[in-house]
This record gives sequence, C-alpha cells and structure tokens, in this order.
Amino acid sequence: MAQNVVYQGQTTDLGIEQKPGDTYEWELYRDSTVNFAVVPGDCPATDADFVGSNKGPAVKVEWKEPGVYFFKVTARDATGCTNNLKIGRVLVLNTLPTAVIAASPPVCEGAPITLEVSLTGTAMWEFTYTDGTNSWTVTDVLTSPYVITVDPGPPVTTHYKITRVKDKYGTNTAESNTATQTINPLPTPSTIYHR
Repeated sequence: MAQNVVYQGQTTDLGIEQKPGDTYEWELYRDSTVNFAVVPGDCPATDADFVGSNKGPAVKVEWKEPGVYFFKVTARDATGCTNNLKIGRVLVLNTLPTAVIAASPPVCEGAPITLEVSLTGTAMWEFTYTDGTNSWTVTDVLTSPYVITVDPGPPVTTHYKITRVKDKYGTNTAESNTATQTINPLPTPSTIYHR
C-alpha cells in the first residue's frame, strides 16, 4: 500500500512501472471497508477526480476535499485478463493558509499608516509580520482582510512582509509578498515673510 500526503486543491501524479502488453485502469475510493478487488470505485467527482483519463500507467488526480482516499490500479494483460492490482492510500489535508500584505499610499513622515492583510484558510488566524528588523504577531483574527494601524508611522520608507500564517488547520511558513510603505520626508522649515 502506497502512502501519500497532499493538500486540498492540489493535482498529483499517480503512476506505476509499465509492463509491455499490459493496460491499466485506475479507480478512487472513500470507503476503506470494501473489497477493492471486486467493488468499483465509489469516490464522488466532487471529492476527487481524474484530470483527463483514468487509464494508462500514469494518471493525474485533483483532490477537491480533505479526507482519506484510496486508489486502485488494475493491470490487464494482452488478452484482457486481470493479472495484478495495486492499492494505495492518500491523505488529503486542508489547504495551507496564505497571507498577502498591502501598504497604504505614500504618507508624510510621522503620519499614521495602515497595512491590510488578506488571508485565506479558515478562521481563527494568527500571523507574524516584520519590517526586516522587528517582528510582531497578531492573534485571534476572525475576519479577512485584517487592517493594522501603525501610529505614528515609520520615519523612513519601510518594507513589510508576513513570515508565518496559521489558521484552524495548519501553519504556513512561506514568506508573503513584500509591501513597501513609502514615507515622504517633511520639508525643511523656512521663514515665512509677511508684507
């Protein structure tokens, strides 16, 4: 029995070594209690489905819902007789959460800024963001997008990114995009003359 772990929404390849003269047919199952040798695949296409054909030594499967799945590949010789079958198990995990960060339009030095964080996944979220020097963690986030207000804003143009996002089902440590907050310096004070 093969063991694979994939994420919801992924398309993965399943394959075996082809023997000359053999043909192959693949089936997907949700019920582990059936006799795989005689019961046809019972997996609804809304849960998982083949991309293209389910025949040949290699196939692609799109995993649409989390859960435990089983696949069967049946080999038939040149006469059409079944001479072998293989069963495998696939664990489909919920999609990892992601975060995209956006900065506010350019502001003058000392003015407040807002950072908007758009999240995917399932609430409640937690994420960590950084300006390259300092890091902050925001917890108990229930809605997306989430707005962070920094008041006063940074004194110079600053680059922000998310370094970790966690939702109900998992943690993603892949860094997000970089959001650049442009800070315009204040003008040099000058004397105002009255006439």
